[in-house]
Amino acid sequence: MIIFPAVDIKDGQCVRLAQGQADAVTVFGKDPVAQAVYWENQGARYLHVIDLDGAFSGVPKNFDLIKQICSQLSIPVQLGGGIRDIETAAKYIEAGVKRLIIGTMALENEKMFAELCARFPGQIGVSLDAVDGKLKSRGWVEDAGISIYDIIPRMEADGAAFIIYTDISRDGMETGVNTSGLAELCSKTKLPVIAAGGVATLEDIENLYPLVANGLEGAISGKAIYTGSLNLTEAIEWLDNN
Repeated sequence: MIIFPAVDIKDGQCVRLAQGQADAVTVFGKDPVAQAVYWENQGARYLHVIDLDGAFSGVPKNFDLIKQICSQLSIPVQLGGGIRDIETAAKYIEAGVKRLIIGTMALENEKMFAELCARFPGQIGVSLDAVDGKLKSRGWVEDAGISIYDIIPRMEADGAAFIIYTDISRDGMETGVNTSGLAELCSKTKLPVIAAGGVATLEDIENLYPLVANGLEGAISGKAIYTGSLNLTEAIEWLDNN
């Protein structure tokens, strides 16, 4: 099980949003590159980066910063936010990003998403961001009009390599993970699943760990590792020992 430290970039800074709301911003650092290096030094084995400006605007806004992050790290980076065409995706892969996380394009342009998965096999994941199982798109500001389980068969057929499931109501709130919802999701897809939203303490990691047997690949943690309610190094050591 992988713990993915989150580096969310907005206006050139490392931030966290509460429940994905653009105006509910907490700044945790002025230098996302330095923050990324810090998490690697704390033992991270994979980094999760989101271009929040790109997610809200639909176009990449922090390309140079993300390229710098990739060049400074020896661990792989997965990236999401504003990747809504194949040209942008290819540019990020060339810049050193290992895996891409697609949200809006996957929901709204099936043909393009399938083409992207075929061009970069094993490197394209889908972000399923939901409230009460109902999907959101375009930076979580629009209802997609479908449920998670409506879309999973198509994502599998299109060639997605993994799923990131975010429980928006818990994201950035440090309220604990929705283990029952994750267990149900894992049971209904053959794709590896990464949990996001509410990963707040070591107990949450311990509660998620049994789901590895059902297809859980890992968990993303943002606010908790910045505030200290989850110690990244301690959590990685616990997983290694178990």
